Amino acid sequence: MKKYTLIIALFAVLMIVGCSSNDPEDTAQEILEGDNPKVQIEMEDGGKMVLELYPAHAPKTVENFLELALSGFYDGLTFHRIIEGFMIQGGDPNGDGTGGAQRTITGEFADNGFTQNTLNHTKGVISMARSHDPNSASSQFFIVHGDEVPHLDGGYAAFGKLIEGEETLDNIAGTKADQNDVVIKSITVLKNN
Repeated sequence: MKKYTLIIALFAVLMIVGCSSNDPEDTAQEILEGDNPKVQIEMEDGGKMVLELYPAHAPKTVENFLELALSGFYDGLTFHRIIEGFMIQGGDPNGDGTGGAQRTITGEFADNGFTQNTLNHTKGVISMARSHDPNSASSQFFIVHGDEVPHLDGGYAAFGKLIEGEETLDNIAGTKADQNDVVIKSITVLKNN
């Protein structure tokens, strides 16, 4: 009986490992050739969120996010800005809202002349954070916690939606401790099966 339990446990571990990828040989372009990509945000405390990304709405934004995730850029960063009922924001290597990756991307949203992005900012939507410059998005992103925040629609590049892990989102949004304790262990690109 123990032998069968061990075999089943080993098989389960292999299935989990085989269904995710931060393989350096995988590129964002290769991943974008399939169905809508999915990413898993794993928190240091064990919480997990799975998001489906929508390249049809924001192709360069999704590609940028995938490239950063595949490179390990987000691993160990924090959700540095948490406003319950509004959003949680992360992806800043400085941890204070002032940092980013070495490049910026064009804002893929209506107020910036990009009309194919019709995603609304409802609970669980992931979007790029930016400064007042519409083309300043880099690595910082936020996930909407409020039911809807229409004042963001058309002004920020929404590019995906939470499909698993709403409880983790709620737990992070309800954090009363120091935000530096809300650490992203990893963002992993999941293989489409």
